[in-house]
Amino acid sequence: MNAGAGTAGLDAASLGLMLEALDDFTENALPWERRLELDHEDVCPEQTVRAMCGEDLGVQLAFFPEEYGGMGGGAFDSYRICERLARIDIGLATSVFATFLGCDPILFGGTPEQKKLWLSRICADGALFAYGATEPEAGSDLGALLTTATPVAGGGAYRIHGRKQWISNGTIADVYTVLALAPGGPSWFVVEKGAPGFSSAPPEDKHGIRLSNTAALFLDDVVVPAENLVGLQEGRGLVQAQLVFGYTRVMVAAFGLGGGWSALDRAIEYSTNRVQGGAALSEKQGYTHKLIVPHAVRLEAARAFLEETAAALDSGAGGLNTEGAIAKYLATEAGDAAADAAIQAHGGYGYTRPYMVEKIKRDVRITRIYEGTSEIMEMTIARDRWQNHLKTGGAYYRDAAAAMRASGPQQGAHTAALALDALAAVLDACRVGRLTRSQHVLLRLGELIAYAEGSAAMARRAAAAGAGTLGAKADRRFTPDALSAISRIFAREAAMKVAEEGARLVAGAQEQGSDLTARLPLDEVRVAQAGLLADMDLVADALYGRTQG
Repeated sequence: MNAGAGTAGLDAASLGLMLEALDDFTENALPWERRLELDHEDVCPEQTVRAMCGEDLGVQLAFFPEEYGGMGGGAFDSYRICERLARIDIGLATSVFATFLGCDPILFGGTPEQKKLWLSRICADGALFAYGATEPEAGSDLGALLTTATPVAGGGAYRIHGRKQWISNGTIADVYTVLALAPGGPSWFVVEKGAPGFSSAPPEDKHGIRLSNTAALFLDDVVVPAENLVGLQEGRGLVQAQLVFGYTRVMVAAFGLGGGWSALDRAIEYSTNRVQGGAALSEKQGYTHKLIVPHAVRLEAARAFLEETAAALDSGAGGLNTEGAIAKYLATEAGDAAADAAIQAHGGYGYTRPYMVEKIKRDVRITRIYEGTSEIMEMTIARDRWQNHLKTGGAYYRDAAAAMRASGPQQGAHTAALALDALAAVLDACRVGRLTRSQHVLLRLGELIAYAEGSAAMARRAAAAGAGTLGAKADRRFTPDALSAISRIFAREAAMKVAEEGARLVAGAQEQGSDLTARLPLDEVRVAQAGLLADMDLVADALYGRTQG
């Protein structure tokens, strides 16, 4: 499916109007000087968040179905909005998105009556929600719950006791969905602010996203009506949580993408005005080809995979937890690295608060942690794709490589196919050597898989742009020629990474030598690096609006 090709959700014009309105609202309500001030003071602008989710803007409406008063936006619309929010401020984006995350258990697991009651309250009244899953001792392991929900005598209520940690909107939400261990298993409950025994700690003193509100929750025998059990059936909590990971991780991927581009664009602007040695930094290849171009390439490769996954979600595809994990991994790793490079690109100025990139770096860092750490993403990716490799007798990535080769070579498809072929060989060597018993091997395979699949997605996106079939709502910053160059650069990096690091990984996990190198297309991968510098020049020209000649 071409990114953005589906018809689900908002039309392109409505999406464009929402993005413009978002820019206009935040420019007036939170100019960059005010954002720096709030960051320094560690204050969440609660009234601005409420205004954004109220009549002043109504950004939350895009996330909800029309039957509950929303605009009926799809995953693709949500990704574009989340990226735009993150370009403005990832802390602010977190506060807004926390309401959607907080009502996810209801949206995906609630009864029709529960959906109408709670989702309509969000759309009509701008109620803020929070998602109470993480616990101090559980982290990403939602099955290790200590919070309990005990039925009250008579069966008309539950008594919830426990603690939650790192909860976005923790002290400002009006309604909370709380995961607790009921007699029938983990279950979600709706808890309203002000319920007796329910309280929150002071906001956390965080490294970044200081415009968001994050706090621990305390539930000391909080009594909630039985009708607040989401779905009215115990033991469905983990299933309900799993249903939304593909979606929510795509949105956090959009945060990484937006934060990375926000920092990189500042570095691009800075370099056009900063003169060193008689010329602007933007004219110096040593600057652009280290600190700008590689990061732009990785961000756009992540976008390609993100847009494919969002479009698949809108088409009704299920079971996209792994795709969501790949999108999040690629985008948040690329976003964090781009922000770090943007500080370096500013020199000493980048290390100071007024230049914003210092703040963006602190903010985007969280995207590699919340909604599942990068390490959890690597494990999720590796376990699923490992099973696919085994079930298909090793054909899973060989078939993907063959499909890539059927595409035109101009968009890097043939080099992406080399990455996929190399991945198939690496996975098979791990099978023969039974190497996935090592957790380190499994996690590193997750990284290689993400790069290989990202290169294939980028090649498809470049081909769609060249054929004029890119969806109406897809991002269009780059021309088809520039996207083709981006695709070729990333495919070269992915092929080299999978082949060289895959060979090292397999050799390092064994006591004796491996014959893997004989089965890897190493010579072809090295030959495919030809033309890299010319493509980097082309991408640099595209980023700086220069014409080649």
